[in-house]
Amino acid sequence: MTALLIDDAEGVRTLTLNRPHRKNAIDTELWEALRTALDAAGRDRSVRALVLTGAGGAFCSGADISKGLSSVHPVYRMRTLTDVTLLLHELPVPTVAKVTGVAVGAGWNLALGCDLVVATPQARFSQVFTRRALSPDCGGSWLLPRLVGLQQAKRLALLAETIDAEEARALNLVNWVVDAGKVDAFTDDLTARLAAGAPVALAQTKALLNEGADRTLREALAGEARAQAANFATADVREAYAAFAGKREAHFTGEWAVPGSAAGRSEDET
Repeated sequence: MTALLIDDAEGVRTLTLNRPHRKNAIDTELWEALRTALDAAGRDRSVRALVLTGAGGAFCSGADISKGLSSVHPVYRMRTLTDVTLLLHELPVPTVAKVTGVAVGAGWNLALGCDLVVATPQARFSQVFTRRALSPDCGGSWLLPRLVGLQQAKRLALLAETIDAEEARALNLVNWVVDAGKVDAFTDDLTARLAAGAPVALAQTKALLNEGADRTLREALAGEARAQAANFATADVREAYAAFAGKREAHFTGEWAVPGSAAGRSEDET
C-alpha cells in the first residue's frame, strides 16, 4: 500500500495520508514521503493550491507509536518532522487541510500548519502529547498561541482534551464545518478559487501574514513594500486591471512582465 497518495487536478495537488488501518498515523516511511512531496510541490509551478487530507474517514492520529520506542535518537528523528513542518508552512501556494475524523497530536498540528482548515462534524481534535509524556511538536507550540491566545493554548496542550469541530471553529482553529456528504465539493470549489488566483500575489500575501506575527510595524511595512514590488513585476497586475475594465474574470499566470516586452511596456510606449 502506498503511504501517500498524490493527485493533480486543475492546478490543485492533493496529498492523502493513506494508512487507514492506523487512522493515518505517520510512520517513518510516511514522514519521508511527505517531506519529498512537499518539497516537490514547492518547486512545481503547475501547482497552484494544495490539499492535505487522510484516507478512510480519518485525517491523522499523529505519529505512529504502535511499534514502541525507536532505537534512533530523537534528535535525528525530529529532523524529518521539522523539515515537513517548515516545508508546509513555507510552501508558496495556499494550503487547505480537509479534516474528516480524528486529527490528533502531530496530525492536528499538520492541519493547523495549513492556511485554511475545512472539517466535517465528525472531526475530533486533541493535542494528545502530554498523555504520552511528551510535549507538542510539528509547530504546535508556535501555532497554538498565535491562533487561540496563550491561555487557550495552555488549556489545549496541558489538558490534552478532545474537542469537536464546532468548538474548534469557535476557537478559530477551523474555518468551516461542512457536512461529510458535501465536504469534497466544498473543498474542490475552495481550492479552484485559490488556484485561479494570482500566484505571485498569493505567495507574497501568505509570506507577509506568516511573518507578520514576529515583526514590528516598521518591519512589516518594509516587507509589504518589497512584496508589492514583486507583484507589480508580474503580468497579472496588468491582466487584473484589464479584466476589471472589461468586466470579465481575470486569468492569472504568474508570468514576469519583462521590461521591453509587450507585457512590460506602458500604453504610451506602444
